Amino acid sequence: MSSASPASHAPQGDAARQQLAEQVRDAMLARDRATRSLGIEVLSIAPGTATLRMTVRDDMLNGFDICHGGFVTTLADSCFAFACNSYNEMTVASGFAIDIVAPSRAGDVLTAVASEVSLAGRTGVYDITLANQRDELIAVFRGRSYRLKGKPVVSEAAVADQA
Repeated sequence: MSSASPASHAPQGDAARQQLAEQVRDAMLARDRATRSLGIEVLSIAPGTATLRMTVRDDMLNGFDICHGGFVTTLADSCFAFACNSYNEMTVASGFAIDIVAPSRAGDVLTAVASEVSLAGRTGVYDITLANQRDELIAVFRGRSYRLKGKPVVSEAAVADQA
């Protein structure tokens, strides 16, 4: 749960905030070459939250035939990015920590779920959990975000066109 809701560039109301989050998702995904190249899918988005999925491919395995930690981290970081940008205010990571608690292997389907812990002023804290297709915990990630003042992800004109 967030401690403060940011100002958005769209009319207020749950439906309008949800529509804005979806517009941000579409705009970000169109430009996010890293996320797309890994086959990461955005399953859902809402203000302050997102759920993403990635299938572990053979080219993601390290020398021990387990998914390289960098790919696990990238999935979590992408989920974090979609969640913290969902208010249509350009937001970047100011830091994060990840604990990988179990291995994932080729063919595993990893799902990352982000939840907003705190949002106050320009900073936020988000927790992301990653689990495999058997609902086994793979990693936990905590990200700290920083919002850039006056920089929407989706222009106000584009938001107005969709209204």
